[in-house]
Amino acid sequence: MTCLLIAEHDNTQLNSATLHALTAATELGGEIDLLIMGDQCQAVAKAAAKFAVRTVLVADAPDYQHQLAEPCAALIESLAKNYLYIVAAATTTGKNLLPRVAALLDVGMVSEVLAIESPDTFRRPIYAGNAITTVQALDDIKLLTVRTTAFASADAGEHGTDSNSAEIKQLAAIEYSTRCHFVSEQLSQSARPELTSARVVISGGRGLGSKENFALLAQLADKLNAAIGATRAAVDAGFAANDMQVGQTGKIVAPELYIAVGLSGAIQHLAGMKESKVIVAINKDADAAIFEVADYGLVADLFEVLPELEKLL
Repeated sequence: MTCLLIAEHDNTQLNSATLHALTAATELGGEIDLLIMGDQCQAVAKAAAKFAVRTVLVADAPDYQHQLAEPCAALIESLAKNYLYIVAAATTTGKNLLPRVAALLDVGMVSEVLAIESPDTFRRPIYAGNAITTVQALDDIKLLTVRTTAFASADAGEHGTDSNSAEIKQLAAIEYSTRCHFVSEQLSQSARPELTSARVVISGGRGLGSKENFALLAQLADKLNAAIGATRAAVDAGFAANDMQVGQTGKIVAPELYIAVGLSGAIQHLAGMKESKVIVAINKDADAAIFEVADYGLVADLFEVLPELEKLL
């Protein structure tokens, strides 16, 4: 039962999401080939070879520099006949890529896998995470995106060693037809931890009232070395950037400490953070849904609590 695991990276380093997906792929059993598609990405291949995979497949060409779904899906389609599983992390990249691969292969896919019950049976959330369903995939090739917070990160020290590195095999780029081309990108720069891997996350909601008030979270985040998240409502209101959104349509997080400030606890938001280890809620509305999932709740005015909490820290 061979598995093709799609790696995420920035052409220099593996994304941590790939290591969580590797754990899920390991639970499927059988051998794993890791596919790296990028440009001048040999450093990523060398790092990946330290993990417990059979082969690291490297497609190193300008066509894959930005890992657009169109060329990457065409390459995966050409390799698919050799595999029973094709697995990717349920990140923006994975969610963009695998549905296209599924369409090219004319098979179904299972998204946001939370647990692997058997070689063809998986658990995944439905209704914005309010229910968990068990599904059976009957296609010859099974395509899965896995929720990274549901699987531990693979460790090179645990699963592989420098002296037992996997084989690195170079792949040639394949021809494909597309009308899509990369134009430009604007990446936000921040000294804070990355939202999906931070140990502490402080999220704000529409209760903060304005973009200027939302900035109050930064002072507390500085004290805790925390990442800052936001609800979809706060993002829609212009309080925070899109890449800060936590929830069903944003990023999925599971930090050791999640501090929810001025947010009600809408289903969409809870789907993205309720797996956090400890949840602290601050809201002046005692009936807010966030208190139903919080380990610690403080019914108070956030504009009084935040300065006091910052002083105490």
